[in-house]
Amino acid sequence: MVARALRDAGFEVIYTGLHQTVEQIVETVVQEDADAVGVSLLSGAHLTLVPKLIEELKRRGCGDALLVVGGIIPDGDLAPLAEMGVAKVFTPGSSLPEICAWLENELDTKERSGSRA
Repeated sequence: MVARALRDAGFEVIYTGLHQTVEQIVETVVQEDADAVGVSLLSGAHLTLVPKLIEELKRRGCGDALLVVGGIIPDGDLAPLAEMGVAKVFTPGSSLPEICAWLENELDTKERSGSRA
């Protein structure tokens, strides 16, 4: 649903499907030279998987890719995720136009600042 909304808003979206490993996600980021990475986590494993994802992104030279997390994330986990380097967490109820507008603004800001965008 989010991928379709982003495509409809003009973003290039590479959807890799469900149940991808951290290594598979990062390999796609490397191959596609992605500016942003969005993962949806419904398993409750976000505090375990996100640090591994961030570490692997850095190890593969993609640590500056904008990391966005979606899914069922308890309010108490938002600050720790931000401290790890997650740019934004979208929880159930986030509107698709809000997600698109936020991502467009963030990527435009990165591009203006000369970051990898």
